[in-house]
Amino acid sequence: MIIPGINWLSAAAGALVAGAIAYQVGSWRGASAGYDKHVAEIAAASLKAELERKGDDAKLQGLSDFDLCVLGLRGNGMPVDACDQLRGLQQE
Repeated sequence: MIIPGINWLSAAAGALVAGAIAYQVGSWRGASAGYDKHVAEIAAASLKAELERKGDDAKLQGLSDFDLCVLGLRGNGMPVDACDQLRGLQQE
């Protein structure tokens, strides 16, 4: 016995499978684009941090031993009396 409409059922099932496959491919491509964007943002942040470190290094290299000691101890909340020996002799 031939069931009328079986071709429509097969076509509908085929369309459903094709739609599911297309959805998965589109979802994967969207996720991939989001990943690429995330990686680019991380790289930009890393570059910015490196440039800031280089600027800080240049600033620190220009400091005297006393100023560097004071900066380090104050940053840790410690008294800076220990840095006095680095101050040197004052000119009269």
